[in-house]
Amino acid sequence: MLAKLFPRSLDNSYSGYKIALWILGLVIALRALQSTLIIVNGYTTAIGADGIPLDTYPPDAVQTILALFAIGSLWRLLFSVLGAIVLIRYRSAMPLILALMVLQFLAAQLLSWFIPLVRVGTPPGVIVNLIQFGLIVVALVLSLMNRRVNESQMA
Repeated sequence: MLAKLFPRSLDNSYSGYKIALWILGLVIALRALQSTLIIVNGYTTAIGADGIPLDTYPPDAVQTILALFAIGSLWRLLFSVLGAIVLIRYRSAMPLILALMVLQFLAAQLLSWFIPLVRVGTPPGVIVNLIQFGLIVVALVLSLMNRRVNESQMA
C-alpha cells in the first residue's frame, strides 16, 4: 500500500479501479468551480454557501474576510490543477493526491474546531464539502485496490 501511495516514479500507470479516476475528475471539477466562484464572487458565496453573516461586519472586516477566502481559494484552485495533471499524465500519483485531499480536509476540520467560523443556519457549502470528502475517501480506497482482471481479458 505504501508503494502505491509513494510511487518510485511518476508515470501514467494505474492499477486501481477506473471509477476512482472519474470520481477524482468530478471532485476536481467541483473544487475548481467552487474556487473560481469564490475568487470572482466571494461576497455572495461567503453569505450563501458558507453562511457567513458578512452584512453584520464593518466594510474593512468584510474586505479582509473576502481577501482571505480568495487567497485560500487560489490555493485550492492550484491544488485542483495539480489533481488534473495527475489525472491526465501522472496516474501513478492518484493515491497520493487523494490522500493529500483527505489530509487537507481533516486538517481543516481540526483547525475549524479550534478556530470556528461564525455561521448563520446550516449553509449548503458544509454539506457539499462533506459529500466531496466522502467521494474522495471512496476514490482513495478504490485507487489503492488492484482491479481484478478476467481470464478472458488476459488471453
